[in-house]
Amino acid sequence: MSGMKARQGSAVLLVLVAAVLGACGSRTLYRAPVEDRANVVGKAQPESAQIISPAATMAPAGSNPPPQGAENAGKAGYYTVKPGDTLIHIALEHGQSVRDIARWSGVDNPNRIEVGQVLRIEPPTQGAVVTRPVTIASAVPVAAAPGTPSSPSKAGPTVAPAPPESAATGGTAPAAGAPDDGVTWIWPTAGSVIAGFDEVKNKGVDIGGVAGEAVVAAADGRVVYVGAGLRGYGNLIILKHNNTYLSAYAHNQTLLVKEDQSVRRGQKIAEMGSSDADRVKLHFEVRRQGKPVDPIKYLPAR
Repeated sequence: MSGMKARQGSAVLLVLVAAVLGACGSRTLYRAPVEDRANVVGKAQPESAQIISPAATMAPAGSNPPPQGAENAGKAGYYTVKPGDTLIHIALEHGQSVRDIARWSGVDNPNRIEVGQVLRIEPPTQGAVVTRPVTIASAVPVAAAPGTPSSPSKAGPTVAPAPPESAATGGTAPAAGAPDDGVTWIWPTAGSVIAGFDEVKNKGVDIGGVAGEAVVAAADGRVVYVGAGLRGYGNLIILKHNNTYLSAYAHNQTLLVKEDQSVRRGQKIAEMGSSDADRVKLHFEVRRQGKPVDPIKYLPAR
């Protein structure tokens, strides 16, 4: 009798196990949906994050957002970024400063632009940005008010005071060239021309000299670039003189000014060197509305 009950109990147990296994086999397992936060305002994601959602698998091909500013492609006053472009090169070619183009175009990081992005290369309204001739008073630092604690200055390039033109050029100051659109030019250094202007091979003139020799501003202006971010130019300074003219000073060994600084004609801005060059020299360019022109036509006769 007891054996019969044992067999009946085993049978019941087997039935229950079978029922459980059958239920498990027929159940559908659902994964928790992945929440797509890419479009949630204020929920910034790391660049490396890859968010997957069911909707993403159904997105039509070519639905990636267009490059920034693409709606302005082809319009006057705009430029479409091409492979190999840098913002520095674009600014130089169009006679503008890097900061101005970045601000007009809403570019947060000037070091990151993409092919197809459309940049504004002219002021939003005509006459909105005007560079005026610099007065002597503007180059003099303002003293702190009495009793005002001085704050430590940020590290940056050493800024040289503006010496007289004769001292900056190592002797008698050269006669200034004839004014052109309000700009009066002088030679940026005392050496001789070792390579002349060529629209294709040499977009300025090369002037020989010795390492450490003074390089001066060829005209009043504002510093719009200081650095070594343009290939082939080495340590470079770019000055904006007005809405028409820029000048560039390349291959320096020491840079003595900083961006947005106002400088006067004849002020020492750098020391000659051989950065990104085969010898010590100053490569000097004059650009009229972004187009390179022969500096000799603007500089005074020697």
